[in-house]
Amino acid sequence: MDLRERIDSTTRHPWEVSRARFFRRLIAAHLVQPPSTVLDVGSGDNWFANELLADLPPATTVDCWDAHYTPADLTEAMDNRLRRMSSPPDATYPLVLALDVLEHVEDDSGFMADSVVPRIRAGGLFIASVPAYRWLFTSHDEALGHFRRHNRASLRSLLQPHLTIVQEGSLFGSLLPPRAVQRLVQQVRPPSGPVDEINSAWNHGRTLSSVISGVLDVDARIGLAAARRRIPFPGLSLWAVCQLTQR
Repeated sequence: MDLRERIDSTTRHPWEVSRARFFRRLIAAHLVQPPSTVLDVGSGDNWFANELLADLPPATTVDCWDAHYTPADLTEAMDNRLRRMSSPPDATYPLVLALDVLEHVEDDSGFMADSVVPRIRAGGLFIASVPAYRWLFTSHDEALGHFRRHNRASLRSLLQPHLTIVQEGSLFGSLLPPRAVQRLVQQVRPPSGPVDEINSAWNHGRTLSSVISGVLDVDARIGLAAARRRIPFPGLSLWAVCQLTQR
């Protein structure tokens, strides 16, 4: 979860739960061997990094790098296999993640070239996800600090100067209609002022949460199946698995 959305709750949004399951499956499918270390760029409250630990060997560590960590964040007690940092690490990693991060960076091309690619080990994997469809950009994106939403061509243009795209696809096609409705409503009735607060609290009970997560899980599997067949399936997010073939 983005630090802007962090809340004092142990209940995660079904979207976040299903998203984590999807990327854990995607990572497992592309790893040739378990990584000794992982870098999670823009890790936020590092909930996903903590979930990922269950899939990794006991000796594997995950470095959680987020420029917005406060001194309190950096000293907070957590699993000893996780390490938070607010400055770029000096190491290189066999697996680097940037899940819903690049849209937060104004100069995303420079960030990729100067901050991300130098931290991918030769032969290593880089997995990224970004919000899809520029026409869906709303005040919600602005409140989250997004500079853009992507289409497939723009994401490729960002990644391909440095990396070889191994697989790409979309995620959560079932969420496109409600977001499209939100966009149309904002066109008819624009917000009267800036949206400054993001409410990510989810308090709708275990049963409803499980049902929604289950639906989204099916949605995610359909999107992955389409990606395997190179079918351009629509989705609210785009993702890409890349490899650094040479430095």
